[in-house]
Amino acid sequence: MALDNEPFKKHMKRFVTLIVEKLKQEKLFAPQGGPIILAQIENQYNTIQRAFREKGDSYVQWAGKLALSLNGNVSWIMCKHRDTPDPIINTCNGRHYGDTFYGPNKRNKPVLWTENWTVQYRVFCDPPSQRSAEDLAYSVARFFSKTGSIVNYYMYYGGTNFGRTSASFTTTRYYDEGPLDELGLQREPKWGHLKDVYRALSLCKRALFWGVLTTLKLGPDQQAIVWQQPGASACTAFLANNNNRLAQHVNFRGQDIRLPARSISVLPDCKIVVFNTQLVTTQHNSRNFVRSELENKNFNWEMYREVPPVRLGFKFDVPRELFHLTKDTTDNALIPLLV
Repeated sequence: MALDNEPFKKHMKRFVTLIVEKLKQEKLFAPQGGPIILAQIENQYNTIQRAFREKGDSYVQWAGKLALSLNGNVSWIMCKHRDTPDPIINTCNGRHYGDTFYGPNKRNKPVLWTENWTVQYRVFCDPPSQRSAEDLAYSVARFFSKTGSIVNYYMYYGGTNFGRTSASFTTTRYYDEGPLDELGLQREPKWGHLKDVYRALSLCKRALFWGVLTTLKLGPDQQAIVWQQPGASACTAFLANNNNRLAQHVNFRGQDIRLPARSISVLPDCKIVVFNTQLVTTQHNSRNFVRSELENKNFNWEMYREVPPVRLGFKFDVPRELFHLTKDTTDNALIPLLV
């Protein structure tokens, strides 16, 4: 576990510096014309930070200063850290951070959601987890309606963990329920419904960039979040029905508008509803799996028990990469710690 430990920090600084320099050499940062607009130093360290008390706090400050010293000329972030040193941006991850994110630790920092979970990744022995397209679109519209700037996904594109490349307890298929499945195919309606919500949000950009936020109560569980550009016609409204069971009718600027249960309607001009998170117009699709006769020919399951070695027969005074150490034949290696 990372803490304010000099040997650990020595190797971490060396590693992070190496990565940043390689990215610079390939001109991958945005100021160089590349695609990288954000960089992250540490991730969710807050889950163990308190266990190390002041050592955990000082480590966060050190990691932030290290990132800034590398001069990547892009914004640096830390996910789920309230005490990030300026100007590093603290971000969030989860499912509904339009309502639960406590926000950046300084008012001059943008509100960034770096992990919107499209589904929970699958773990051995757990039942399959799903997240509806409606719930995903609701979370996105909610976040942008309440000063959100960026939504990033974990994961938008699924994949396959071949061989021993998977993590502990994690199945071979990874995020197959994402908008793009492990084969790169669109998972409808999730992919199409997300595309529709971003089309609607794109129509709102002028009011969201330069407008002033006001919130109006339309009913017991209903509200309007309105962005109005002062002295201009740009106006966008998000009408939310936070009742989880019942649809409701609301009156907004003289219009009677029906809001399905737990939904948000987007009005880019404060007049016309162009999108509702609960109303899916994307065509659904399904997949069929056909058993491969070729791949299953003479196919048998085999199990064996591997005994961890007691001694490897050699030692090193510097850290070694595990695959090289074990010749990529096992995941087990005895690594004594010198304290």
